[in-house]
Amino acid sequence: MLTGIDDHSRFIVVSEVLVVPSGRAVADAFVRAMRTHGVPAEVLTDNGKQFTGRFTRPRPAEVLFERVCRENGIGAKLTKPYSPTTTGRIERWHRTLRRELLDDCGPFASLAAAQAAINEWVHTYNHLRPHQALDMAAPVSLFRPNPQPEPIKVVPAQRTEALPAPDESALPELVLASSAGAVEFVTAVPASGQIGLIPSVQRIRLGIERAGLRAYVWADEHTVHVLIDGELVKTVPSNLDAEHLHQLRLRGARPAGPPPAPHAVERVGDLPAHQAVEVDRTVNPNGWINLAGQRVKIGSELASRRIALRLDGHLLHAVHNGLLAKTLPSPFSAGERPRLPGARVAVTQLPPAPAAISVERKVPRDCIVMVARQRLRVGRTYAGRIVTIYVEDTHFRVTYEGAEISLHARKDQHPVTRWKAKIHAPKI
Repeated sequence: MLTGIDDHSRFIVVSEVLVVPSGRAVADAFVRAMRTHGVPAEVLTDNGKQFTGRFTRPRPAEVLFERVCRENGIGAKLTKPYSPTTTGRIERWHRTLRRELLDDCGPFASLAAAQAAINEWVHTYNHLRPHQALDMAAPVSLFRPNPQPEPIKVVPAQRTEALPAPDESALPELVLASSAGAVEFVTAVPASGQIGLIPSVQRIRLGIERAGLRAYVWADEHTVHVLIDGELVKTVPSNLDAEHLHQLRLRGARPAGPPPAPHAVERVGDLPAHQAVEVDRTVNPNGWINLAGQRVKIGSELASRRIALRLDGHLLHAVHNGLLAKTLPSPFSAGERPRLPGARVAVTQLPPAPAAISVERKVPRDCIVMVARQRLRVGRTYAGRIVTIYVEDTHFRVTYEGAEISLHARKDQHPVTRWKAKIHAPKI
């Protein structure tokens, strides 16, 4: 079953029996519920593959349910992995459904019979049955459908884009002048590692390690994007004009669709102080990156990986595989951010952070445990016991049997190398 409950009124908005809970079946049932009860502002789901593609391998992808939410302006939220209590209200409703209906009715003759019986019981639950959490009122007395227009039914695109197109309407102050027409073409990276759009006008350095690969190029008068294997590798300001774009069409370039990434900030002009920008960099084998002549330590756990750096206010966020990997102080002011090579306007939301790393330690007699080369003092009450320590970007949280017992500031970014507690055999 696909089930959903209104957080405020406990009104059941969807209770549909599915033969197979595929992504298409779930999205269609969700759209039918919105046509009946209105478009919600937010929706909270678990991490099922029907609801999110953040765990898709080899790289995250947008599933149909997420696209339905995006097209209808719905904020899609996910629970933390292995945290069923976050959706406790709908899980508690499942218990009521089983106890009051399914345990007594026996097996259904068909799918239609099951759906009819559940619809009748849900109608009674919403309109007649008193609810203890609502002071014995029925859920319908507090339910207020959202008076928004009919939701958009999304049809899967015939052509898969490398990256989702940015929502230009979200940033009206950054809209550029109209273009004479963007073009796109595919070319092979030569042995020099430089591809020439118009060789006498603009060349783009990609590195000799990419020699021989096929690169997809999107270009207009403002920005040039280069993608390899569907991954954005470089965004640079364009030196081309309308005549140069016409020359590229004569050489086989075709009219381009929406840009695969935001515009380069050098062609946008002065950015607002609150506007975030993004740049792509590869972390060196020692865990460092180079930003406009300044070295920033990201961490050895991301060594030799391509990451996106989001500079937002006084913070620098490192994003890898669609997840927030690390947050550090930004070494650049608001006026310096647009001058970073390859910087582009950030139009997407900051991705969620993964769950904190947890390690176990047995507390010795001196009550000092070691995590990531840092000494943490635990109370004498816990000597000889095994505690769980959550390693976050800025703190260590020491817990025992689920209760937090101390909090320690993290002084450096040394990686965790040992997760389990060492249990020594008693001496004879």
